[in-house]
Amino acid sequence: QVQLVESGGGLVQGGGSLRLSCAASGRTFSNYAMGWFRQAPGKEREFVAGLSRTGDNTYYKDSVKGRLTISRDNAENTVYLQMNSLKPEDTAVYYCAARGGLLPLRTVAGYDYWGQGTQVTVSS
Repeated sequence: QVQLVESGGGLVQGGGSLRLSCAASGRTFSNYAMGWFRQAPGKEREFVAGLSRTGDNTYYKDSVKGRLTISRDNAENTVYLQMNSLKPEDTAVYYCAARGGLLPLRTVAGYDYWGQGTQVTVSS
Protein backbone atom coordinates (compact mmCIF):
# COMPACT_ATOMS: atom_id res chain seq x y z
CA GLN A 1 0.00 0.00 0.00
CA VAL A 2 1.05 3.56 -0.73
CA GLN A 3 -0.55 6.48 1.07
CA LEU A 4 -0.60 9.84 -0.68
CA VAL A 5 -1.40 13.17 0.94
CA GLU A 6 -1.67 16.36 -1.11
CA SER A 7 -1.23 19.88 0.21
CA GLY A 8 -0.68 23.40 -1.05
CA GLY A 9 -4.00 24.18 -2.67
CA GLY A 10 -5.87 27.40 -2.09
CA LEU A 11 -7.37 30.51 -3.62
CA VAL A 12 -5.21 32.58 -5.96
CA GLN A 13 -5.80 35.38 -8.42
CA GLY A 14 -5.41 34.78 -12.11
CA GLY A 15 -1.76 35.01 -13.12
CA GLY A 16 -0.64 33.85 -9.70
CA SER A 17 1.27 30.76 -8.60
CA LEU A 18 0.82 27.79 -6.31
CA ARG A 19 2.99 24.82 -5.46
CA LEU A 20 1.26 21.57 -4.71
CA SER A 21 2.99 18.82 -2.76
CA CYS A 22 2.16 15.15 -2.47
CA ALA A 23 3.81 13.23 0.35
CA ALA A 24 4.01 9.47 -0.05
CA SER A 25 4.40 6.81 2.61
CA GLY A 26 4.26 3.05 2.69
CA ARG A 27 6.24 1.33 -0.01
CA THR A 28 9.42 2.50 -1.74
CA PHE A 29 8.50 5.77 -3.41
CA SER A 30 11.16 5.49 -6.11
CA ASN A 31 9.46 2.35 -7.45
CA TYR A 32 6.47 4.37 -8.64
CA ALA A 33 5.77 6.65 -11.55
CA MET A 34 3.65 9.60 -10.45
CA GLY A 35 0.88 11.66 -11.95
CA TRP A 36 -1.16 14.74 -11.19
CA PHE A 37 -4.80 14.81 -12.25
CA ARG A 38 -7.56 17.34 -11.74
CA GLN A 39 -11.33 17.29 -11.64
CA ALA A 40 -13.52 20.34 -12.10
CA PRO A 41 -17.20 20.33 -11.04
CA GLY A 42 -19.31 18.36 -13.48
CA LYS A 43 -16.30 17.15 -15.43
CA GLU A 44 -14.30 13.95 -15.60
CA ARG A 45 -10.97 13.63 -13.88
CA GLU A 46 -8.20 14.49 -16.35
CA PHE A 47 -4.47 14.01 -16.63
CA VAL A 48 -2.39 17.12 -15.99
CA ALA A 49 1.22 15.99 -15.63
CA GLY A 50 3.23 12.80 -15.17
CA LEU A 51 6.73 11.90 -14.10
CA SER A 52 8.78 8.77 -14.53
CA ARG A 53 10.09 6.76 -11.63
CA THR A 54 13.54 8.31 -11.96
CA GLY A 55 12.29 11.83 -12.68
CA ASP A 56 14.02 11.88 -16.07
CA ASN A 57 10.84 11.93 -18.16
CA THR A 58 7.94 14.35 -17.82
CA TYR A 59 4.61 14.53 -19.62
CA TYR A 60 1.99 17.30 -19.67
CA LYS A 61 -1.52 18.08 -20.86
CA ASP A 62 -1.10 20.44 -23.79
CA SER A 63 -2.96 23.31 -22.16
CA VAL A 64 -0.62 23.43 -19.16
CA LYS A 65 2.72 23.12 -20.95
CA GLY A 66 5.02 25.99 -20.05
CA ARG A 67 2.94 26.89 -16.97
CA LEU A 68 3.02 23.75 -14.79
CA THR A 69 6.09 21.78 -13.79
CA ILE A 70 6.11 18.36 -12.15
CA SER A 71 9.11 17.22 -10.14
CA ARG A 72 9.96 14.73 -7.44
CA ASP A 73 12.35 14.31 -4.54
CA ASN A 74 12.82 10.61 -3.95
CA ALA A 75 14.81 11.26 -0.79
CA GLU A 76 11.82 13.16 0.64
CA ASN A 77 9.18 10.82 -0.85
CA THR A 78 7.43 13.81 -2.34
CA VAL A 79 6.18 14.87 -5.76
CA TYR A 80 5.49 18.51 -6.57
CA LEU A 81 3.43 20.47 -9.05
CA GLN A 82 4.60 24.04 -9.53
CA MET A 83 1.80 26.04 -11.10
CA ASN A 84 2.50 29.46 -12.61
CA SER A 85 0.41 31.88 -14.67
CA LEU A 86 -2.74 30.29 -13.32
CA LYS A 87 -6.03 30.76 -15.14
CA PRO A 88 -9.63 30.45 -13.93
CA GLU A 89 -9.98 27.31 -16.05
CA ASP A 90 -7.32 25.68 -13.86
CA THR A 91 -9.83 25.66 -11.00
CA ALA A 92 -10.35 22.07 -9.85
CA VAL A 93 -9.55 19.53 -7.19
CA TYR A 94 -6.03 18.28 -7.87
CA TYR A 95 -5.08 14.69 -7.13
CA CYS A 96 -1.74 12.93 -7.14
CA ALA A 97 -1.53 9.29 -8.10
CA ALA A 98 1.06 6.53 -8.12
CA ARG A 99 1.52 3.53 -10.36
CA GLY A 100 4.06 0.75 -10.22
CA GLY A 101 6.32 0.98 -13.24
CA LEU A 102 8.84 3.20 -14.94
CA LEU A 103 6.58 5.61 -16.82
CA PRO A 104 3.35 7.45 -15.99
CA LEU A 105 0.13 7.03 -17.94
CA ARG A 106 -2.48 9.58 -18.96
CA THR A 107 -5.46 7.47 -17.88
CA VAL A 108 -7.12 7.32 -14.47
CA ALA A 109 -7.34 3.54 -14.69
CA GLY A 110 -3.57 3.28 -15.02
CA TYR A 111 -2.89 4.23 -11.40
CA ASP A 112 -2.95 2.10 -8.30
CA TYR A 113 -3.04 4.69 -5.54
CA TRP A 114 -4.65 8.09 -5.12
CA GLY A 115 -4.56 10.94 -2.66
CA GLN A 116 -7.63 12.68 -1.29
CA GLY A 117 -7.18 15.80 -3.40
CA THR A 118 -6.54 19.47 -2.76
CA GLN A 119 -8.72 22.32 -4.00
CA VAL A 120 -7.26 24.96 -6.30
CA THR A 121 -9.42 27.98 -7.06
CA VAL A 122 -8.28 30.69 -9.47
CA SER A 123 -10.24 33.92 -9.49
CA SER A 124 -10.54 36.13 -12.55
